[in-house]
Amino acid sequence: MLRRDKSRSRPIVFCVAALIVAPEAIGQADVQDAGKQLVDRFIFDVTTLQGRFRQSLIDADGQVVEVNEGTLEIQRPGQFRWSYTEPYEQLLIADGLNVWSYDVDLAQVTVKPQVDALSNTPALLLGGTADAMDQFKYESTVVENDTTWVRLSPKNSDGGFHRIELGFTASVLSGMVFFDNLEQKTLVTLYDVKVDVPIDPAQFRFTVPGDVDVVGVAAVAEATGP
Repeated sequence: MLRRDKSRSRPIVFCVAALIVAPEAIGQADVQDAGKQLVDRFIFDVTTLQGRFRQSLIDADGQVVEVNEGTLEIQRPGQFRWSYTEPYEQLLIADGLNVWSYDVDLAQVTVKPQVDALSNTPALLLGGTADAMDQFKYESTVVENDTTWVRLSPKNSDGGFHRIELGFTASVLSGMVFFDNLEQKTLVTLYDVKVDVPIDPAQFRFTVPGDVDVVGVAAVAEATGP
């Protein structure tokens, strides 16, 4: 995901633990097919998703080093909003052209062109552009209780992650686990999830406050028409 200089700000990462055993009563071929279908439906059929999340960052020694809570909205294609409310206020918006990261306590905004910021990262799957799966490969599917976990890996690890797991309960995304190249993992549990409910387009627009530092350069939309 989008990462920032730790000397100036806290890292933003997204993501729920996984490693599960599929019940023997379920045929492995059926499990694998079901996993692929869940991911395809999430990427290509879901137009909006919104809910609350709890996110934990776990280091290589298995210690929880940070816990955050907030809300999430996704608008397909290519837009999402992560709003962190606890323990500090932070905002991450992909507007379809740029990714904006705003740390309220630090009075700092970081901006990157979306095509660069999200390449080979889990956020590309959340945005759900038509070619999102071109940068990932399907690994396996396992089932734990009522949740189906689908494991994916990026074809290029330059985005900082080497494994992604998406959890679906009753066919709705309910959790994510992202494993980074530093042997850390980010676990995200989703609550009160609503799918395909209209979201105000203003949620995906960001206006830079007048009293903050801005790091980076925003991409500008190309002019159309005569």
